[in-house]
Amino acid sequence: MKSATPTLLYIDDDDVLARLVERGLARLGFKVVHAASGTEGLDRLAQGGIDVIALDQYMPGFDGLDTLERILAIPNAPPVVFVTASQDSQIAVTALKAGAADYLVKDVQGDFIPLLQVAVDSALRQAALQRARDEAEAEVHASRDRFAALAAERELLLREVNHRVGNSLQIIASLLHLQASSATQDDVKAALTNAMGRVAAVAQVHRRLYTSHDLKSVLLNQYLDALLEDLRRSAEGNRMSRLTLRAEPIEIDPDRAVAIGIIVNELVMNAVKYAYPDCAGPIHVDLAGKGGDIELSIADDGVGYNAKSDPRSTGMGQRIVSAMAGKLGATVERDPDHAGTRIVLRFDRQDQAAVKPASAAAS
Repeated sequence: MKSATPTLLYIDDDDVLARLVERGLARLGFKVVHAASGTEGLDRLAQGGIDVIALDQYMPGFDGLDTLERILAIPNAPPVVFVTASQDSQIAVTALKAGAADYLVKDVQGDFIPLLQVAVDSALRQAALQRARDEAEAEVHASRDRFAALAAERELLLREVNHRVGNSLQIIASLLHLQASSATQDDVKAALTNAMGRVAAVAQVHRRLYTSHDLKSVLLNQYLDALLEDLRRSAEGNRMSRLTLRAEPIEIDPDRAVAIGIIVNELVMNAVKYAYPDCAGPIHVDLAGKGGDIELSIADDGVGYNAKSDPRSTGMGQRIVSAMAGKLGATVERDPDHAGTRIVLRFDRQDQAAVKPASAAAS
């Protein structure tokens, strides 16, 4: 910012003209310091307290252009108005290209002093604007750096939260597994095993987020692969040796990934319990993009949908699939042409505000 009484360093070997400049600019509110050569001017500039410089071209030792180059090499150098008696326009062009704020032609009578005052005022205003721009840019960069640091810290905290939540849910799933293993009643064992699968489906999402490059999305092929591996290790894992997955690397938000995982868990466990009453058989999970939609299917080659009935069934699986399909805005259909049972879900790749009605086909 311009001070109340700005100090001008006038570098010129003409002492008489320097006194005229000092008297003339003093009346206009400036303090003028005179240096008789480029070397003397650089020494005075090094002492500080200079707001603006008027610089003559022709001087002994360093001429004006040499002195200008040395001044502008100083960090935060004050603006320089180039002053010379020469009418050579090439000098003006060279000075301005070198970084001078302005250029004017002087005369020996001092008639140029009012023009010098205008040029000096303009140079001070330009310098103040440039400082303001520099400070604003520095603040923008600093704010950007602070934001980046906060974002990195937030991401680290979110990863840690997902890691801890995933671990906690995995502990709960393990406890349910132990409880199911020690249960003597088949319906209790089945209920605990189903609960374990549902908890594991949610835990896998948090484990995916902890290791993902993007905390806002989950790769479904990796997620479903890990989820099915958990199911293979479940209480009825000996009947899942032929559980297969074909899935494209589709990214989806974590909330919808949870819904998909729970649906897969319910339908796979449904197939395990009812598709092959006497032995293990193949169960296929397929996930693919179909234009703007995603298609998920769970299929078996067992006894068929109509043959699946169990008086002990509570219908919980059907209600869960229906609820999760509603969350996805998905349609749920049974493939009538499949020899066993094939349940197909279709839903939009992007989350939609309006939830589509869904009919569930699970028992």
